Amino acid sequence: MKPLIILTGPTAVGKTELSISLAKAVKGEIISADSMQVYKYMDIGTAKIRPEEMQGVPHHLIDILEPDTAFNVSMFKDLAKKAVEEIYERGHIPIIVGGTGFYIQALLYDIDFSEEDSDMSIRHELEELARLKGNDYLHECLRKVDPESAKQIHSNNIKRVIRALEYYQMHGEKISVHNARERSKTSPYDFFYFVLTHDRQVLYDRIERRIDEMIEQGLIKEVDNLLNMGYNPNLVSMQGLGYKEIVPYLQGKCSLDEAIYILKRDTRHFAKRQLTWFRRERDVRWLDKTRWTTEEEILNHILNTLHTEWSFEQ
Repeated sequence: MKPLIILTGPTAVGKTELSISLAKAVKGEIISADSMQVYKYMDIGTAKIRPEEMQGVPHHLIDILEPDTAFNVSMFKDLAKKAVEEIYERGHIPIIVGGTGFYIQALLYDIDFSEEDSDMSIRHELEELARLKGNDYLHECLRKVDPESAKQIHSNNIKRVIRALEYYQMHGEKISVHNARERSKTSPYDFFYFVLTHDRQVLYDRIERRIDEMIEQGLIKEVDNLLNMGYNPNLVSMQGLGYKEIVPYLQGKCSLDEAIYILKRDTRHFAKRQLTWFRRERDVRWLDKTRWTTEEEILNHILNTLHTEWSFEQ
């Protein structure tokens, strides 16, 4: 099996800087496992790495789609698998970096997410039901037929709620059963799955500082530019953190202070859900930043792990 490194963790924990150092140390190339950084023109709100920060390390799946494209896990898996094979051909090691655990799982275990979209009527009916009765109503419908999925999918993640209900109506099987079957697969990769974490209060403080910096860097203008370019606020991309909270302010529906408060609150909740996801994953190696005083110490720990278990030459 070919080598693969995963470096993930909650938003604002500090994955980017460590990933660059790791890639330089192991002749690696980075594949972004982020559901938002694929979009062009969306730089500040996604905390997208800037070209000058890459230090010559190749990055993949960043800035490749227009914001009106509905990116999803199936697209990610196909694009990531292609990038992985190209990286192997160059004799380098692929490093998956990002906080979207669902995407990482899909690549790692080659999970089948075939949509069977020949009949879109069910999906359209569910979308209309969500519009008329709200996300909570649809989430309750899911809880009645698939309580396991309802526990794992937040009511605001309406796209996944609809997909779970759609799958149940099409196949008469819970999508949680399908997903459990897919997760039982053996990975085709010889992988290391590192999850970077931190003290919760420190992480929340980092989130708040990052959002303050985003505002200073021009997040409001970035969202306004997207609206002026004609991108609808209901697009999948515009529903991302940092965008859906700012749109109501630009529409005069709330104050800037209210928008920033909601963005900070929702980002904290998102980080909590990310950690919950990673705790459920198999073969995860936790990197608690409170154990080390410098980034170099964390990097050395990773390299020692690779050296010991992969017979990797530093």
